Amino acid sequence: KQEPAVDHSTMDHSKMDHTKMDHTKMDHPKMVQDAEKRLQQPLTPIPPVTDFDRLAAFPVVDEHAMHGENSVFGLLLFERLETWDASPGTGLAWDAQAWAGTDINRMWIRTEGEQVAGEMESAGLELLYGRSVAPWWDVVVGARHDFKPGHPQDFLAVGVIGMTPYKFELEATAYIGGSGRSALRFGLEYETLLTNRLILQPLVEAEFNGRSDQERATGSGLSTAEAGLRLRYEFTRRFAPYIGVSWEKAYGQTAQFRLQEGEDTDEMRIVAGLRMWF
Repeated sequence: KQEPAVDHSTMDHSKMDHTKMDHTKMDHPKMVQDAEKRLQQPLTPIPPVTDFDRLAAFPVVDEHAMHGENSVFGLLLFERLETWDASPGTGLAWDAQAWAGTDINRMWIRTEGEQVAGEMESAGLELLYGRSVAPWWDVVVGARHDFKPGHPQDFLAVGVIGMTPYKFELEATAYIGGSGRSALRFGLEYETLLTNRLILQPLVEAEFNGRSDQERATGSGLSTAEAGLRLRYEFTRRFAPYIGVSWEKAYGQTAQFRLQEGEDTDEMRIVAGLRMWF
């Protein structure tokens, strides 16, 4: 005789005595394993990997991309192209560099100078060969030609370009010229991102000379030091106008030469300019 079906909807489960259930006969570890297996099983079948899938995940890379050290790149950067009120007249200064080559070997061109009230006060050009010696560090060697001040002169240049810990950009170059002339230039700068487009750039530069040169108004030892603070807005990564302040001071015999010529030994400038690269 078939037992009638039980209608659980009419049962009052709240009145059932669950304490009389025998939990010892339940296999709890097996229940947990069964639940984990159900979770590990995919809801839908996974199709097998095809050759087309492998080609999409690992595309064939040509020789140009595989051997980056043999690829030739280039950059032209106007780090500073700025003007200020020179009283009298207007001042114009530039600091630019260009390089072309691979990640290991590069040719560098660097130039900087100043013009005040339409007269060129200083101008120099460097042609250098650079080789990477460590990540973020290049050693450079080449020649420098000074057009101004004084008569043109040439130097042998040896230096380093790189990035120190905490992302300080460093340039240090020693120069050796004729008649025992020598010099050392040192520059350190840092970029602080106030926003994605607004960048604050402090910098410090110093120049040392091995001997005095009255024609060029430079003394031995520490000749000049400059500190600057520039705030730029990057409309694009390649084009950014800026405003800033620059302070330069002469020391030692360089300061004495300037006093003899009726010039100030220190100068504060409010500058405006452009930073751009191609």
